Amino acid sequence: MAFNFMFSLFASIFFIFLFRSLLKFLKPNRRELPLPPGTLGWPYIGETFQLYSQNPNVFFASKQKRYGSIFKTHILGCPCVMVSSPEAAKFVLVTRAHLFKPTFPASKERMLGKQAIFFNQGQYHAQLRRLVLRAFMPEAIKSIVSNIESIAKLSLQSIEGRLITTFQEMKTYTFNVALLSIFGKDEVLYREDLKRCYYILEKGYNSMPINLPGTLFNKSMTSRKELAQILAKIISTRRQMKLDCNDLLGSFMGDKEGLTDEQIADNIIGVIFAARDTTASVLTWIIKYLGENPSVLQAVTDEQEAIMSGKDQGGEEQTLTWEDTKKMPITSRVIQETLRVASILSFTFREAVEDVEYEGYLIPKGWKVLPLFRNIHHSPEFFPDPKKFDPSRFEATPKPNTFMPFGNGTHSCPGNELAKLEIMVLIHHLTTKYRWSIVGTNSGIQYGPFALPQNGLPIRLIKKS
Repeated sequence: MAFNFMFSLFASIFFIFLFRSLLKFLKPNRRELPLPPGTLGWPYIGETFQLYSQNPNVFFASKQKRYGSIFKTHILGCPCVMVSSPEAAKFVLVTRAHLFKPTFPASKERMLGKQAIFFNQGQYHAQLRRLVLRAFMPEAIKSIVSNIESIAKLSLQSIEGRLITTFQEMKTYTFNVALLSIFGKDEVLYREDLKRCYYILEKGYNSMPINLPGTLFNKSMTSRKELAQILAKIISTRRQMKLDCNDLLGSFMGDKEGLTDEQIADNIIGVIFAARDTTASVLTWIIKYLGENPSVLQAVTDEQEAIMSGKDQGGEEQTLTWEDTKKMPITSRVIQETLRVASILSFTFREAVEDVEYEGYLIPKGWKVLPLFRNIHHSPEFFPDPKKFDPSRFEATPKPNTFMPFGNGTHSCPGNELAKLEIMVLIHHLTTKYRWSIVGTNSGIQYGPFALPQNGLPIRLIKKS
């Protein structure tokens, strides 16, 4: 009887083993796939110190050289998979985008608002993206070219003859353009209050989310509440007056959209965040590169002066039009090359929502995935002599998925047309009316978190005689 029991037990174990083996044959266990090559560093802190003790781009480039176009690391308290090939970036951002959700640090998510477009997927994200595109597509923004031009002219006039920090002045310019695109003519009424609150809010974006009195995070969250109150006042006024506006706020407030005031506030604050520092960083780098490349500066100036001379009538300066911005191919290539060389967004954060297999490797659920835009933009395979600033390389269209300054896929930047427009308008007036000199050393790069010329590029701006 004991023999029969043991036989039955071994038979059961054998059949269980056989069944499991059959299942593995029919449906391999993804957990048995290897992780990408690389190291995870120390417990919890991982390789964060190595990342921030040097130029982050050197850290990523050295990893890529050692391990290839896909590798693992551990930074900012998270296990991560880095991908640095056009094919992998497309896989994460386009073809399998539903498997990778956008993710941000907890402090930034709470400050912007969890219902902002950045933190969502699916139908709600698609609705928000449609509303933002409706307000920022060419058909919508071509009507505000003259308004943007007025802001650009006033911005440059305010810094004539002074030693200024380029990045700070460009942040003011892009902030004012952002308010114009969001609130239309209403922005003048609330500009100073919005600016005061937002400037306090942004100081805590990268702080630890400790909401205790006196901390940066606490001050930022207090300002965020006040900012939301100002937005609620603007929304209420529009509803009472039954105003129908073509700006971004008007797009969000459409009766058929069904967005709550809280959802609108989260997305307004999010758009200000997205529209300000990145565009200001690009403008700062453009001014640096033009200053260092006289022949390129002359070509841009000639192009802009040709537009200006073609509009002179009776000695009076004529305003720019949308059609004028389509006559700036050299300027456009300068913008493209600046976006490539500077790569303001060196990478973007995604998080795997389930176990994912890619190229024979496992990307575990919950791991962060970072497509490394800068590594792709600086690959000599796609851009020969990649460190050289050469706008002429964009006379030919780059290979697919090798140039992604605004991201790619459903989460790519919906405001890229507005960003390019405000850059072109400012360059027009900067090159035709002013000359500038860079003050001090101009070879260093700082990160905060965007890549910037050292000290924000101090310059002295002089009006042409």
